[in-house]
Amino acid sequence: MVKKITSKCFKSFLALSLTFSLFTTIWASDARTASAEGPLDPAPIINPVGTANGKKVLFDNTHGQTAGAADWVIDGAFSDFAQALAASGYYVKELRQSTPITFEHLQPYDVFVIPEANNPYKTSEQAALLKYVQEGGSIFFISDHYNADRNKNRWDSSEVFNGYRRGAWENPAKGMSAEESGSVAMQNVSSSDWLADNFGVRFRYNSIGNVTANIIVPKEQSFGITEGVQGVAMHAGSTLAVTNPSIAKGIVYLPQTTDKWPHAVDAGIYNGGGVAEGPYVAISKVTKGKAAFIGDSSPVEDITPKYLREENGQTKKTYDGFKEVDDAKLLVNVVNWLSHDEAYTNFTQVPGLQLDQPTALHNYEIPQQSTEPKPEPWAVPATGYKWWDQSSFKPGAFGYTGSTNPGPGPGPVNPAYTLEYPASVKAGQPFSVCVKVSKAAPNTTLDLQLGIYVAGGQQIGQIQNADGTWPTTYGYQAVSLQTDGLGNGCKTITVRTEPTKTGAASIRLRSGKSNVVTNSITVTP
Repeated sequence: MVKKITSKCFKSFLALSLTFSLFTTIWASDARTASAEGPLDPAPIINPVGTANGKKVLFDNTHGQTAGAADWVIDGAFSDFAQALAASGYYVKELRQSTPITFEHLQPYDVFVIPEANNPYKTSEQAALLKYVQEGGSIFFISDHYNADRNKNRWDSSEVFNGYRRGAWENPAKGMSAEESGSVAMQNVSSSDWLADNFGVRFRYNSIGNVTANIIVPKEQSFGITEGVQGVAMHAGSTLAVTNPSIAKGIVYLPQTTDKWPHAVDAGIYNGGGVAEGPYVAISKVTKGKAAFIGDSSPVEDITPKYLREENGQTKKTYDGFKEVDDAKLLVNVVNWLSHDEAYTNFTQVPGLQLDQPTALHNYEIPQQSTEPKPEPWAVPATGYKWWDQSSFKPGAFGYTGSTNPGPGPGPVNPAYTLEYPASVKAGQPFSVCVKVSKAAPNTTLDLQLGIYVAGGQQIGQIQNADGTWPTTYGYQAVSLQTDGLGNGCKTITVRTEPTKTGAASIRLRSGKSNVVTNSITVTP
């Protein structure tokens, strides 16, 4: 389910920005060694920038990490995070394959990052993950709110990580068709309280709205992870329950809050926020290895999605959460802690460390007693779409198995739009906007709409008519764009803004009901 971020307060990271600028050149030349299209293609690799620290980080992309609006890959909407790790000296790679995860796949890496898994892990994969940690590896679990379920398979990331579906303890395939439940994706999947039993935490099935987590455990009690961290953003996320304080500890908590996600299917907030709601970010020490957990992908994502939606081929919209408050600082700190070995095997062995109290839970949070508040999935999948069958995916989606070049011609239809315009314009004064498209259907007229609006959504833009006159109102107006035989097109239009409105604004291009470009523009007096 797509999340809408209603407010963002960005904090500038000058040092990171300078490093990212250096990184961009390396990424474009030789660090990105493969064009990512499907599980059988070579996986993207990002080499360390500057001095390598000798550590390797692997990102999972085998369990629906690009389903729906998600694009959680190191060369897509998780690229800012991946680049920040490379700038800190890490070697970063994506795990891409069509077979189940084994211990041997993970063993060469220091940290395994699992962004929002939408497909359940098989019991053999759970065993491989646990063995990896017990023998010294570390896992970073990045979850989301309950009922996120991006590929509409009735499993969301919190359920996948916990090991059981809410209200489906007796049958993990509850409600599925015979074809769905008999698919390879659902074989060897069984219900268990896997995360709590082995890592001492369980993701709660709450759904909290737009909150800045500002109850931060001091760095002396967080192994230095929270150093320099005063706040972490949440935009529709969940918290965790600490079930075994000897191996699990919360390090970031929400304030008291009543801001539940508007689409929450139950109370949304279970204990009024605060420490009682359970940690937003937690860590775990399991024998030789470690784990970390966060209840939302919003702090990790950026605005550079790579793929189209597998269900319908539409453009994805992601947000610049990595740059919010202290998100970037926390995330890199977490990986720094995860990547280093420790002599202690649980938190009771650490002198001076204050252990948590177990999180107070409701009866409906007992796995075997859980119920499904509303029938799943949350929406009917598009006709012909089968989350378990990549042959049903649309062109431009990760895993699409159709022809990428069906004979002579320009290849698949995968429109990419750009807008060229002055970064700063004068209120009421005409200026030019160049609308460009590539990889669209050849020799076709595209019907688009362009608008300019200020905070709150008030429209302030107009497009000049062909006869030189101007519209009498402000709002989205039609832009007709003709493509050539290769699917490319360009059209320059004349635009002006409402004379009395100045300041920061947004310029947006739409195709049908989809927003295909949204950029910033400054309107001066």
